[in-house]
Amino acid sequence: MAASPDHPPRGLDLGYARVSTTKQSLERQLDALAAAEIPAERIWTDKKTGATVDREGLTALRAYARPGDTIVVYTLDRLGRNLREVLNLVHELRERGIGVRSLGDPIRIDTTDEGGMGQVAFLLLALFAEMERTFTKERAAHARDVAEKTGRHVGRPLGHSPEAIEHAQLLKAQGDSLAVIATKTGIPKTSLHRYLGPAAATEPD
Repeated sequence: MAASPDHPPRGLDLGYARVSTTKQSLERQLDALAAAEIPAERIWTDKKTGATVDREGLTALRAYARPGDTIVVYTLDRLGRNLREVLNLVHELRERGIGVRSLGDPIRIDTTDEGGMGQVAFLLLALFAEMERTFTKERAAHARDVAEKTGRHVGRPLGHSPEAIEHAQLLKAQGDSLAVIATKTGIPKTSLHRYLGPAAATEPD
């Protein structure tokens, strides 16, 4: 939605909602933003496929936001299509003095804290597994949409994202078992043996 060009000289809560396929509904996110008392004229939306890079709603929101404002989303993964995009956007907003608040995740990012990005990285890591599951579902939904339009069948993907593999390697370095890593990352044990090397292959299930 387009907001008024007149921006009051004080911090505002600005809402953003996104779905990755045209078949998905924004209703749940919009209801949560409304419950957070964000008026409709200060909510921007995008409803694009997973392959679409241009997000007009987010671009307009970033242009409208001013230092002291806070961008409110239902969950952090709405800000990007993968963890790297989310981190890059959070960093950009922090540099501009703009905060981020997630309604569905237990996180508040303080852009005035000089050590804030360390806190952000830690909290995002804690949310990584859930976010990666969401991103995987979105990519799968987009693949199904494409398949339906071309009459093809899309089965289970053969590979896993670099982010998921990196997360698995981090969990392994922290001493987690293959069973725990599989649960947190969604990568089956058979694939973990391949991604984590000889040490994982000798570990009992």
